[in-house]
Amino acid sequence: MIPLLLAAALAPAPAAPSPTTVAAMRWQRRVLVMTAPRADDPALVAQRHALAGWDAAARERDLTVVTVIGDRVTGAADTATALRRRYRMPADRFAAVLIGKDGGVKLRKATPIAAEMLAETIDAMPMRRAGER
Repeated sequence: MIPLLLAAALAPAPAAPSPTTVAAMRWQRRVLVMTAPRADDPALVAQRHALAGWDAAARERDLTVVTVIGDRVTGAADTATALRRRYRMPADRFAAVLIGKDGGVKLRKATPIAAEMLAETIDAMPMRRAGER
């Protein structure tokens, strides 16, 4: 029995799924891309605060949050440059873009988006309404 426990303890942990690109999420996920030059950017901090506690609502709406801080991307495998270029987002200030499952930009703001506005925007989308029937 000890050899089995030892073998289990030494076995490599299963790899966490690697993030996919925003383009690969098309038809599967809605994506909120937030960009800021620094992690302590006041607008980014406010956006994160607005989304705090919104995990269940985001899951229910098939929403993935992708954050671009400087050249670092979390939540997707894209590069910061590629995301900023594709969604016309600045590198020197905060911006948020909501992308629908069809890949189109549904909401673009230079200020933090209230969770209620995200919910209303997503809930008004045709694919969301069709999924609720």
